Amino acid sequence: MTITRAHFPTSPLALRFTDPDRQAHARAFADQQATAATAARDRLTDLWAASQHRADRVAALSAVHADLIAWRYDLAVAAGGRLGQGIAHTPQRFRTPIAEGNINYDRVGRVGRLCEGAEWDPASRTYVGGTPTPAAEAMLKYGRAAEARFDEEREHGDVLQNWVTLPDGRRISGNRIVRGEAAKGIAEELTARVAARGIDASRMETGGIPIYTATPTAQDSKALFAAALEILADPDLTPETYLTARYCLFQAPQTKKGSDAVSRTFIVAVGALALGDAAPALPADIDLRCYVLGQAAATAAHASPVPDEGE
Repeated sequence: MTITRAHFPTSPLALRFTDPDRQAHARAFADQQATAATAARDRLTDLWAASQHRADRVAALSAVHADLIAWRYDLAVAAGGRLGQGIAHTPQRFRTPIAEGNINYDRVGRVGRLCEGAEWDPASRTYVGGTPTPAAEAMLKYGRAAEARFDEEREHGDVLQNWVTLPDGRRISGNRIVRGEAAKGIAEELTARVAARGIDASRMETGGIPIYTATPTAQDSKALFAAALEILADPDLTPETYLTARYCLFQAPQTKKGSDAVSRTFIVAVGALALGDAAPALPADIDLRCYVLGQAAATAAHASPVPDEGE
């Protein structure tokens, strides 16, 4: 199977502007992903051909995944800057592992800095005004979905725990969705972290009504990543178990930055080799689906991506 840019629908989070030319430039990243995925698939083909045991196949997957982390880091070094407003671009974080006590938090819901032309309001500690971009609209949509899950699952507290069920029946703690006072505590923690790195945190968007997703503990993340590789190494991999492995990968990002692109490129490469045309398509908003919707919704084979390709 030939891997093309069509296998990598652009994440709405990459579309932080309204200008069609800038959006087209962001979508062009799909060409780089297709090239990297092709190289990863070809290397995995050779490694698997020399593998005698399933453990060898797992080791090969781990090596290819490490290659893609290095690839994403090199791109970050070459980029020299970040999309839109936010804290300073730090390429080193694209290869820095997520460690215990320093898990990743991502804000969903209204994120004013994702609106083009938004201005900082120190009184509310939010960005106000501006024109909504696809990124801002996606965050707002998934913020509502996160709140809806608290209601649907009758969770009256501030923390909703996602669980991952593996094909063998094991359950592992996945990420969490955090709101209310606990979310305000996260906002304070993030501000302190950024300041501790010597970066100006005075315009970090901590006001409004924050909702965050929080990555699993380092131990659970390690277990989820290992489970994903074990599933993908199965010579009898099916589209259904592939979707479970994909969910595990996105539940367990490995680095402080860049894991989304690495996971997308890796899972497409493995799917192309192991399943060919039977590999389930990658939704454009796969990361947000996996962070917010829960396993059943995130692994639904019929899930359709957020339209973002102008088609």
